[in-house]
Amino acid sequence: MRGVETRIQEIRHRIFTEVARMAYHTEWSVAKRIEELPYKIIPGEVGNFRNDVFLERAIVGERLRLAMGLPNRGAGEHAPISDNIEAADRDETYYTPPLINIIKFACNGCAEKRVLVTEGCQGCLAHPCVEVCPKGAITLDRYNGRSHIDPEKCIKCGRCAEVCSYHAIITQERPCAAACGMDAIHTDINGKAEIDYDKCVSCGQCLVNCPFGAIADKSQIFQTIRAIQSGERVYAAVAPAFVGQFGPKVTPGKLRAAMKKLGFADVFEVAIGADLCATQEAEDFIAEVPEKLPFMGTSCCPAWSVMAKKRFPEYAGCISMALTPMVLTARLIKKEHPNGKVVFIGPCAAKKLEAMRRSVRSEVDFVLTFEEMTGIFAAKELDLATIEEDPDGVNDASADGRDFAVSGGVAKAVVNVIKERYPDREIKVANAEGLRDCYKMLRDAVAGKYPGYLLEGMACPGGCVAGAGTMQSIKKSQAQVHLYAKQAKHKTSNETEHIKELEKLVD
Repeated sequence: MRGVETRIQEIRHRIFTEVARMAYHTEWSVAKRIEELPYKIIPGEVGNFRNDVFLERAIVGERLRLAMGLPNRGAGEHAPISDNIEAADRDETYYTPPLINIIKFACNGCAEKRVLVTEGCQGCLAHPCVEVCPKGAITLDRYNGRSHIDPEKCIKCGRCAEVCSYHAIITQERPCAAACGMDAIHTDINGKAEIDYDKCVSCGQCLVNCPFGAIADKSQIFQTIRAIQSGERVYAAVAPAFVGQFGPKVTPGKLRAAMKKLGFADVFEVAIGADLCATQEAEDFIAEVPEKLPFMGTSCCPAWSVMAKKRFPEYAGCISMALTPMVLTARLIKKEHPNGKVVFIGPCAAKKLEAMRRSVRSEVDFVLTFEEMTGIFAAKELDLATIEEDPDGVNDASADGRDFAVSGGVAKAVVNVIKERYPDREIKVANAEGLRDCYKMLRDAVAGKYPGYLLEGMACPGGCVAGAGTMQSIKKSQAQVHLYAKQAKHKTSNETEHIKELEKLVD
């Protein structure tokens, strides 16, 4: 639903904005303010989004807590919204799992999967649906000839839907579960969706596909703003997928200017870390494939790499050990500014999961999505479209580094480095987008289908531009990222000024 401004996006934007306002207004009592906010966000006596205004406010209350980095609670827990609100002023609040949460009383309790005959059924003479059903679950209405499915016999194979000429038979799946490539979502005893956190990789695709807005992730909006206010030198590391996310008139220079107005000490493109990552993966591939490893998977997408290690633990070593662009950029920043703090700003919920790791927390202090950043800009009433361009220019990133954000871009960057450095070496590539297809690709690789290949996995269909924290349509984002990449003064990743720092950063 990216690119479509729905009621869910409206509510999310208002919540992020109000949390940011609370952080900026240090004179406010946060406990008092957060209790008042559901009535500000959902005013009046009649519900605008659901029939029950009190239910709407309760859901908003839990969304506010999650946006503050606080735990989600069930309807049976008796406590004010402000319960344990003082924890929001601690840096470690965000790192309390789980990251992705289902607000159970917002969940519609959708059926996991069912096959339905719609009003479009014409009661045709052929009735191919009856003929192909392997369980004899379809019978005909004796008066109008329309098909009827016996749910007790139906095995939900969908063959009847495939053969219906009128497309009058449909297969419905719970949207969050259908979007989950890890099959981590099932039904609890009350018919509500439930996440199996042993399977979940925090990709966030369930979040953006739930049409009831029942799924939300935790945020560090409040903590980031408070860090800036405390006088810390806070640096923004902005992911390559940022192009166009803040409006069609918002150039990189305008975004930099707006970030500095918020109090960020400086702004860096994570594309410079992507260049470092591509170069490191290229060298690792040459050194290890196929002599030591049968194939090598890229490392930059945390949801893909965690999926690979969960599903195929014996092949965990085949996923590149190269540091991700986020971590490499953060290390580069902290090498120059050892006392500074780094905020990664990107499209991805799984980057929050990556930042939870102890080995990463020393590099990346906070993670925000593009969507969360819009709330901060709104809280400060910054108009990015009209702000004056920052004159400092752009970072020294390559076209390939910027193209990391689009599916196929990571493998292309690695291959181009290898072509530059080892022109006689032929590289075969396979790539997949979406965790289900990533799993299939890896399963085939384990079975020997991709000997000596470089495998690129992207958890989000379309690449990072389709992450859970993005706001514009995926195809539009892909086109804008490609256009911006063409403006880089370097083509391949190993040409940039920062490459000489790589060995120092990975030691």
